[in-house]
Amino acid sequence: NDKKQDKKYQVRKINKLLVANRGEIAIRVFRACTENNIRTVAIYSAEDEGQLHRIKADESFKIGKGLAPIAAYLNIPEII
Repeated sequence: NDKKQDKKYQVRKINKLLVANRGEIAIRVFRACTENNIRTVAIYSAEDEGQLHRIKADESFKIGKGLAPIAAYLNIPEII
């Protein structure tokens, strides 16, 4: 029965992670990912362009053109 369950689930390595956060928490996640060879992606609003979370990520994408910062981060369809 255990062998049957093992075939049902496949463990896959995480290669890239979107960190939909900013500030100290995001920096800690980026550090942990780097230590585990996981590439990181940050999102940022126009007002956050120079922030550390954007710089520490392997990739970053500007979101919410013309929106206030909070509205930019809540624009889920654009983020996805």
